[in-house]
Order: sequence, then structure tokens, then C-alpha cells
Amino acid sequence: MKNSMRHQIISASTLQSANVKTPSDESVGEIKDIMIDISTGKISYAVLSVSTGFLNLDSKYFAIPLGAFNFDHFGDDYNAHVLTLDVSRERLENSPGFDKDNWPKHPDSEFVDSVNSYYGVEESSDLNRY
Repeated sequence: MKNSMRHQIISASTLQSANVKTPSDESVGEIKDIMIDISTGKISYAVLSVSTGFLNLDSKYFAIPLGAFNFDHFGDDYNAHVLTLDVSRERLENSPGFDKDNWPKHPDSEFVDSVNSYYGVEESSDLNRY
């Protein structure tokens, strides 16, 4: 999925707690945190906490590359704070993630590579190219 909001700069704290929905406006969850590779300064992935109504996985977080999100509905004034993730329940359920009490050791390039591969994102984040 390509992002149409190029050359936009937002703070990580603005993304944190942003709502994530499907293209059909079904709530998926919210961004819990943003993980940054300190050796490159690039964003590795966003940590997604799913809504209990979307999946019954209340003990797991999901790692999603920012390039997998669509920022079209984020809002020009950044008050909307809604990202779109075009992913089915089954695909998200099988996506790379981790236990809420056992976050990946950093830097873990194999884990980040598996996240990018799963979502078809070639670099740490498509946003890092712009």
C-alpha cells in the first residue's frame, strides 16, 4: 500500500495512540509505540495494539511497517489521527508480533526483516525514502 502523504513530517507522539481502521471503517486498534533503529535513525515499525472486538489477542502486539499504513484519512490538521490498514483478520492474526510482556530484543534485524517481508515493504519504512 502506498502512502499519498509524501514529505509530511509528524512526531512519533502524534502517531502514538492513533486509531487504526480497515478500509471498510472497522476498528482494528491503535498504535502503541514507534520503534526506531538507533543505528540508522530509521523507523523500524509501529507497534499495533488490536481492539478486543477485532481479534481476541489481548496479550499480543503486532509489528507493522509504516509503509503498510495508508495515511489518507489521517487529516490535514492531524486531529483525525486515523490510519488505514488494508489487512484481513486472518492475515493480521498470522503477522509477526510479540507478547506484550516480552518485546523483541533490539536491534533484531531478523525480526524487522520478517515484518517487512510479511507486509511487502522493502525498506525499514517506505516513509524513510521521502
